[in-house]
Amino acid sequence: MSSQLNGKYALVTGGNKGIGFAICQGLLAAGFDVTVAGRSHHKAKAAAEKLHTNSKVRVVELDVADDQSIDRAVKHLSQEIPQLDVLVNNAGIYPDEGVNILTISRELLNLAMNTNAFGPIRTSQAFLPLLEKAPKARIINVSSSYGQLDGLSFDVPSYCLSKLTLNGATIMLAEALQAKGIAVNAIDPGWVKTDMGGTSAPRSPEQGADTAIWLATEASPNLSGKLFRDRREISY
Repeated sequence: MSSQLNGKYALVTGGNKGIGFAICQGLLAAGFDVTVAGRSHHKAKAAAEKLHTNSKVRVVELDVADDQSIDRAVKHLSQEIPQLDVLVNNAGIYPDEGVNILTISRELLNLAMNTNAFGPIRTSQAFLPLLEKAPKARIINVSSSYGQLDGLSFDVPSYCLSKLTLNGATIMLAEALQAKGIAVNAIDPGWVKTDMGGTSAPRSPEQGADTAIWLATEASPNLSGKLFRDRREISY
């Protein structure tokens, strides 16, 4: 597989830890030139050093909730890579501790929506010129079962609503980009042992990353617009 994917370029937001880091590992093993994107350049660089690999690992500072940060990242990478074959919108936050739909503030709702939903939309828009240069580009949005209609929980309000919105954006982006030959999908990685998921989670970051890696390397672009868990289509 790796020989077939040499010369392909991927960017993973929030790639410095957790599921994002595991996705970077998998894409590197598959032969991609991978850019680790993180809100902190220092943390992204430290993550890249942990990958123990060659010069095919790049680093960029990218805060998906900050348009100027996104634009700077695009400008920087446009000078370093000829195209972007895979964009993984993985960066996200879980700010719902101690609140529910009856008590959450507008400020907290805005924070989650800006990062988890509007961030991937804006990042996809900004990187579109590089995605268009790839022959069969793909956008992969890391969602959650909390974003499914039957998974909504009143005591996880901003996270649920932001992932529900991300799922909707996945459908719309897939339709909008079909004519350009760019496939768009969402994944539910499951409950994963990360800073967000906690130590009680039953799944490893590698298990959570598997479906994203599969979409980037093997899955048919004809599956665009669909949501997957463990490489199987599930309902929104």
